[in-house]
Amino acid sequence: MKVALTVNDFLRRAELVYPDRIAIVDEPDQPAESWGTITYREMAERARAMAAGLDALGIGVGERVAMVSHNSARLLTALFGVSGSGRVLVPINFRLVAEEVKYIVAHSGARVLLIDPELADAMADVECEHKLIIGADADATMMRFGVEPQPWEADEDATATINYTSGTTARPTGVQLTHRNLWLNASIFGWHMGVSDRDVYLHTLPHFHCNGWGMLYAVTGMGAEHVIIRKIDGAEILRRVEEHGVTLMCGAPAVLNMVLDAAATWEADTGRPIPGRGRVRIVVAGAPPPTRTIERTETELGWEFVQIYGLTETTPVITMNRSRSEYDDLTPAERAAKLSRAGAPVVGCTMDVSNDGEIMARGNMVMAGYWEQPDQTDAAIHDGFFHTGDGGIIDDDNYVTISDRKKDVIITGGENVSSIEVEDAIFQHPEVTEVAVIGIPDEKWGELVTALVVTSPGSSLTEVDLIAFTKTKLAGYKCPKRI
Repeated sequence: MKVALTVNDFLRRAELVYPDRIAIVDEPDQPAESWGTITYREMAERARAMAAGLDALGIGVGERVAMVSHNSARLLTALFGVSGSGRVLVPINFRLVAEEVKYIVAHSGARVLLIDPELADAMADVECEHKLIIGADADATMMRFGVEPQPWEADEDATATINYTSGTTARPTGVQLTHRNLWLNASIFGWHMGVSDRDVYLHTLPHFHCNGWGMLYAVTGMGAEHVIIRKIDGAEILRRVEEHGVTLMCGAPAVLNMVLDAAATWEADTGRPIPGRGRVRIVVAGAPPPTRTIERTETELGWEFVQIYGLTETTPVITMNRSRSEYDDLTPAERAAKLSRAGAPVVGCTMDVSNDGEIMARGNMVMAGYWEQPDQTDAAIHDGFFHTGDGGIIDDDNYVTISDRKKDVIITGGENVSSIEVEDAIFQHPEVTEVAVIGIPDEKWGELVTALVVTSPGSSLTEVDLIAFTKTKLAGYKCPKRI
């Protein structure tokens, strides 16, 4: 028997087995009305209500629904209510400026656009057939309670989400992730991390980041508790770990650095021990953190450090480096050195290195392709492998180490930045005659976007002026920090 694997499987099980258990503790401090605390029965009802609401709007199977939002219970539920009814969710990075969002909405062909109230003014010029500001009024439009949604003939090869990511082109590419991609990534990730119904998951990773790396599906399927956090702050993360008994979180190295900084004064400021010692697992990806940071996670926080490697195109997890019994007798420094590698292939992933040193991956986690960009797809997937664009090695232990980046991509704070895209934006200034954008290593952010610029003769253009100009074209994290 073959039954289609879809994201519905995760929420369906949670509703069946844990209907009255807390599913989500929504962010209390947000511009939209918070959903507060809801159970898995209520979460499933709201997901079905979203599907019925899309029916009423005339949004058909396969059509796109875009959402620009900070982490929220609504966005988490939409990953089931939209995708689980056969539509395609397009989660958009809330840090992007209006011009970038316009492109994604147009390129994806989204018929519905939901916007975080905090971004309403900034997104005023973005047009869409159905444009709603997230909140109670949008809920009334988008959700039809007591109405059975139209049935969807489940198809595991259907696109569930389109996640836009910066790459080798001046414009972001839309990564098509299927239900099969998401199901297998979540199950494998959750399996490797030992996710259970006893976990409490803090959403320190943006939902738009490859659907929270898929961990949110695994957590849902096990009936564990989701705690939503909207704005990332080290002390606030520690406070919520303490308040909610958090056991698991994911994030970029910059998030871990914020926690370590806050922990340095936590005991003096609060008179209480650092919360989560011996309990919290933190999964880090985006750039390999310094070995010293890994060691401090164990010695100062008492948390377990886990490193993964992957890309949006691989849903994303293709390697994991988690401490193993062979490391038990090592010192924290020796253990940190072992954990600094990107990791060994996860179950179901085959990895190799091309003749020119590029890391390649093959498995069910590799995307269906780039939306409406077949040439880009063919350039990335060929000869039986997905070509990551990252240079590296596979050592004698079969662990991957990333050594450089073959693609013109800078990773800063866990976000991909296309150097070509930044160069294009800077070059639009009339007084710029030449520009090259590079990444400079930085201990906190991984890399800093840095521009080398030649201006026209007689130009009085300053670094501050040019950075300000670039911010009118691109999200702040993409703009150069130095020129």
